[in-house]
Amino acid sequence: MTTAFVVNSGSSSIKWQWVDVATGEALQSGQVTRIGEPGSGAADHESGMRGILEQLDGSLPTVIGHRVVHGGSEFSEATLVTSVVEARIEALSSLAPLHNPANLAGIRAARAAFPGVPNVAVFDTAFHHTLSPAAYTYAIDPRIAARHGVRRYGFHGTSYQYVAGRAALVLGRPLETLKLIAFHLGNGASVCAIDGGRSVDTSMGMTPLAGLVMGTRSGDIDPGALLHLGRGGLGFAEIDALLNRGSGMLGLTGTGDLRDVQNAADNGDDSARLALDVYVARLRHYLGAYLVLLGGGGGGGGGGVDAIVFTAGVGENSREVRAAALAGLGGFGIQLDSARNDAPSRGERRISADSSRVQVLVIPTNEEFEIARQSLAAVG
Repeated sequence: MTTAFVVNSGSSSIKWQWVDVATGEALQSGQVTRIGEPGSGAADHESGMRGILEQLDGSLPTVIGHRVVHGGSEFSEATLVTSVVEARIEALSSLAPLHNPANLAGIRAARAAFPGVPNVAVFDTAFHHTLSPAAYTYAIDPRIAARHGVRRYGFHGTSYQYVAGRAALVLGRPLETLKLIAFHLGNGASVCAIDGGRSVDTSMGMTPLAGLVMGTRSGDIDPGALLHLGRGGLGFAEIDALLNRGSGMLGLTGTGDLRDVQNAADNGDDSARLALDVYVARLRHYLGAYLVLLGGGGGGGGGGVDAIVFTAGVGENSREVRAAALAGLGGFGIQLDSARNDAPSRGERRISADSSRVQVLVIPTNEEFEIARQSLAAVG
């Protein structure tokens, strides 16, 4: 059996999954939490990884795949980890200071715990290396941009790569012939325009802060507003905390869980209703932009968008968000079937009406399997 040990390492946690690469089945999974905290049993990532190793009965995987959030401009595909690659991931930590150091700690712990097993870094940003210069360039002095790595990188790439492939199977067409708009809607949220399996635009930017409204992140905001806050006395750390951890649905309603916001809105809470309206308005803003980018809502190989895909926690489970995002778009060839959209199914499914020129799909994401698949391919 060909297996992959998939690691998603955070600053104080290690989430892991043992995957049968042939079937995608999760054979075993778990997590180590509160690393470094008193009484946790794991003083650091290395001791946490040794504890995981004890649960595996001496089994060794074929490959170990690691989620790494930021690959900058240089990592365009899953990459075998060497000391040089480790150093480059560390150097990119300035672009993702909350993520890359934690991802790197997991890599180093796994290399120590599983000597001789190849480790592969799979980057959230890699899928978006197909963006054109027009899509990834910000309109600032290019010398300053190059010096500081300021450009659009995009994120959630592993999820997009997985759901695009699954959408092609559901539609029964080669991925190379499809134009897709995919919404990854979880606590972090983004949208991607995919043409022939290639990312051509995406809502997140240099960091995962840009674009859609998220659980605790603001999404798009006028940069001048940040200068205004700075002149008003807020420091860099306060603005960072506000935008990343105190905004989005949490900032508007007091909770970052969209299920709670939806329940409050259904019970007449005006602030919750406004928050949902803001959330949906941003979805429709990007949907409209990407319909134009991909040639309209032609569908069926007619030159425009073939399908809209919803994935991740909110995308897969919120019938209200899906319905609101696509309401009144019959003129663009987009029509939901209410019964299909409201059905409680959790599998891959089509929720568009039979008369809809653009198919609407719900595809549960499986980033662990995609990391496993790419990791195995990287080691041949």
